[in-house]
Amino acid sequence: MTNITFIAAGMMLCAATALSAQSLSQPKDEARIDELMSRMTLTEKIGQMNQLNGMGLSKDMRGSVRSGGVGTILNELDTDTINELQRIAVEESRLGIPLIFARDVIHGFKTIFPIPLGQAASWDQSLVEQGAQIAAREASSTGIRWTFAPMIDISRDPRWGRIAESLGEDTHLASVLGAAMVRGFQGEDMSAPDRMAACAKHFAGYAASESGRDYNTTWIPRTQLRETYLPPFKAAADAGAASFMCSFNDINGIPSSGNRWLNVDLLRGEWGYDGVLVSDWGSIEQMIPHGYSADLAHAARQAADAGVDIDMMSHAYDRHLEKLVDSGKIDIAQIDAAVRRVLRMKMRLGLFENPYVRKTADAFYRTDALAAARRAAAESAVLLKNNGVLPLAKGVKKVAVVGPLADSGRDQVGTWCFDAEPEHSVTPLKALRDEALEIIHAPGLAYSRDKSSESIAAAVKAARRADVILCFVGEEAILSGEARSRADIALPGAQTELIRQLRATGKPLVLVVMAGRPLTIGAEVAMSDATIFSFHAGTMAGPGLADVITGRVSPSGHLPVTFPRMVGQVPIYYNHKNTGRPAADITLIDDIPVDAMQTSLGFTSYHLDAGDGPLFPFGYGMSYSTFEYGPVTVSTGPNGTVTATCTVTNSGRCTASDVAQLYIRDRVASLVRPIRELRGFRKFTLDAGQSADVEFKLTPDDLGFWRADETFGPEHGEFDLWIAPDSNSGVPVTFNY
Repeated sequence: MTNITFIAAGMMLCAATALSAQSLSQPKDEARIDELMSRMTLTEKIGQMNQLNGMGLSKDMRGSVRSGGVGTILNELDTDTINELQRIAVEESRLGIPLIFARDVIHGFKTIFPIPLGQAASWDQSLVEQGAQIAAREASSTGIRWTFAPMIDISRDPRWGRIAESLGEDTHLASVLGAAMVRGFQGEDMSAPDRMAACAKHFAGYAASESGRDYNTTWIPRTQLRETYLPPFKAAADAGAASFMCSFNDINGIPSSGNRWLNVDLLRGEWGYDGVLVSDWGSIEQMIPHGYSADLAHAARQAADAGVDIDMMSHAYDRHLEKLVDSGKIDIAQIDAAVRRVLRMKMRLGLFENPYVRKTADAFYRTDALAAARRAAAESAVLLKNNGVLPLAKGVKKVAVVGPLADSGRDQVGTWCFDAEPEHSVTPLKALRDEALEIIHAPGLAYSRDKSSESIAAAVKAARRADVILCFVGEEAILSGEARSRADIALPGAQTELIRQLRATGKPLVLVVMAGRPLTIGAEVAMSDATIFSFHAGTMAGPGLADVITGRVSPSGHLPVTFPRMVGQVPIYYNHKNTGRPAADITLIDDIPVDAMQTSLGFTSYHLDAGDGPLFPFGYGMSYSTFEYGPVTVSTGPNGTVTATCTVTNSGRCTASDVAQLYIRDRVASLVRPIRELRGFRKFTLDAGQSADVEFKLTPDDLGFWRADETFGPEHGEFDLWIAPDSNSGVPVTFNY
C-alpha cells in the first residue's frame, strides 16, 4: 500500500470585515484618469455611465459613440463593426475614450462547457478556471472584453430556473469556484488580449426569491445575508473581479439597484471594493413597478445615490442625471466617482493602448478547448446508482440508445450560451457510435415535453434486441435559465412512461438524466439499474459521458445541490438547522392507523408523505471504485488553528477520484448553527489499493459566524468535525476550541 499526503486549506472565504477587497487601481492609471476627468463635460461623464444594446453601425449608434454618449455596448458580435465603432470612439470623439464591448459569456463562447451547476459538480477549481480561460480566449477574439459572469447566487430552490447558472447551494463551494472563474476570465493581467473583465452577479440574494419564481421578492435577515449569500461576492472581490452586477429583486423591501446599504455602505465602505457596479438589464427602470420609484427620474436619482455606476438599458442616466446634478439633487462627486471606476476598468483592460481586435482564424474549437470540455463533461457527471451494470462489460455488444436527449446537440449545451453552434455538439449517440458497439437507436420521444406514446413502442422493440439500454432523458435547455421557473420539477412529458416500459423488458437499464436543475426522479431511479445525472454538459457532452459509460473514466462528480424526493420539500439544503424536534421515529402517511387519536406527544419535524431527508444529499456521488475513510484526528495549533487529518484508501479495483469534504458543527452558540457546514474539500485520485492522508488546516475564521449584532468570529466551545464523501456520511470527531 502506497501512502501519499494531500494538504488543503479550509479556505472559508467569509465576509469578515478584517479582510479588505483587492484594490483595482494603479498610480499611473489614476494620474491619467485625473487628466481625463479634468477635461470631461458633465454630458461626457454621464455617457461613460450609459450602456446600450448593439445596433450595428446605425446612424444613432455612430452618433452616440461620436458624441461620447455611450461608454459600453452590449451584444455586438461582428468584429468589423466592433472595430469601426471603436475607431469612431478613439479617433472621432472629443476625448478618444475607448468603448468596452460586453456579452453574457457564462459557460463558454463557442466551445461550451457544462452549465455552471455542472461545473460545480466536478468540485475541481482548476477545471473551472480553465473553462473560464478558454471562454475568455474565444470571446475576446471577436472583441468581447467584458462578460457578465460568474453568477454566484446561492441557490437552494431547484424550481428557480437560474439555478442552472449558479454554483449550487453551498457558500464555501461557490466562493472557491466563483473565485476560480474570476481568475480564469481575467488572468494575472487583464490587459492581455485573450482576457476579459469578470462580473460577479447578482448582488445580492437573487436566488432566494419566494416560490423559486424569477424576479420575485426576497426577505433575508442581515445575519443570513452575511452568512450565506454575501461570502461568494467577497471572495470574487478578493480575487480581483473587475465588476459587480445588481440583482433584479428587492432585498427586504429595497431593490438592489437602489440599495444604498448593500452597494455603498457594505460593498464600497466595508469591503473597500473599487470596481464597477452595473445594473442588470433595465433594473433601474424596474424600480418603478417595484413601487420604490415614482418615475424614471426618481429611479435615476436612487440608483446613483446607491452607487450604481452603469445603467444597463434603462436610459435613466442619459435622460435624467444631468438635470439631477444641475438641480442639486445629485452631487457631482457621485458622478465623478462612478466615471473614475469605469475609466479604471478600461485602463485595466488595456483598451487605451490596444483598442482594436485582430481577427484570429483558429480561435474557436481548438483541440485543447475540446479536450478540456470533454474532461469537464466527464468530471461533472454524477453517478447516483449502480447495480453493477456500469461500466459496460466487455461482453456487451448491442446497446439500445433511446430517449429524447440522446441526440439533441442544442439541448445538451444548456441555457445561457447564446453563441453556441449545435452543429458542433458531439451528442451521446454520435459518441457511442464511435465505440466498438452495435448501436440501435430509437428515441421513443421527440423532445422532453413530448406527451405522445406513438414512438415508445419502437424504442421498446429496440431495447428487446439489445444487451443494455441507455436511456437519455431530462429537460430541454429552454426549460431552465432566466424566467424558466417550474412549480413541478418532475421529468416532463411521457418520459416516465418510456422508462416504465423499458424497465418491463427486463434488460439492464441505465438512465442518463440531462437537465438544468435537480429533478424529482426517485421513481425513475428506482426503476433503473444505474443512473447518471449530467447537468447539461456542453459541446462535448457525448464523448465525456461515453468515457464514463465505457469505463475509460471513473465517475467523480459530486452533487453541488440537494435533490428532493418531492417538490413539497423545497427549499431543501443540507446545512439546515436542527430544530427543537429533529426528525425521529418517522411514521409515514400510510402507516397512520385509521381513526388514530390526535396528539402532539413525541412528534418531530418531517413530512408525512416524504419522510425526513432528501433523495440524494449535497456532496453525494458514487464511483466505479470504493473508498474507505479512516478515523479523523484533530489537533490545535498556534493562533487558534485546527488541523484535521483522515486516511482515505482506494479499496476497489481501479484508479479513481473522489472528493474529501470537511464539515463542522458548532454545537452550542449564541445563534443556532446548522447541523453541518462545509469548510473545505479536496479532490484526489488514487490507484487501486493506494492510500492518502488528507489534511485540512482551519483558521479561527473557518469556525466563526455572524452574530446577531453583525459582528463576526468564533465562539469557544465544542465542535463536531467530519471528513466524508458527502454531507450525510462519516463519523464525527468532537474537539474543543
